[in-house]
Amino acid sequence: MITRPDILVLGITASVIGGLVGGILLFTGMNLIVDGRNAGWVLLLATGPVCGAIGWYLGRKLARKA
Repeated sequence: MITRPDILVLGITASVIGGLVGGILLFTGMNLIVDGRNAGWVLLLATGPVCGAIGWYLGRKLARKA
């Protein structure tokens, strides 16, 4: 049975990990773009979907637990 603390921990974990990963990708992509390398756009545009995938994965993991 999934309890409220499980959902709370999932939300906090997904937001913290998503924020850290997104920040790292955003920082690296912007540095590459400023240096004139077009590969930075790949990292910059992938930031949102990667962060969303982390939350989706953690949600699936919690749903499997039920």
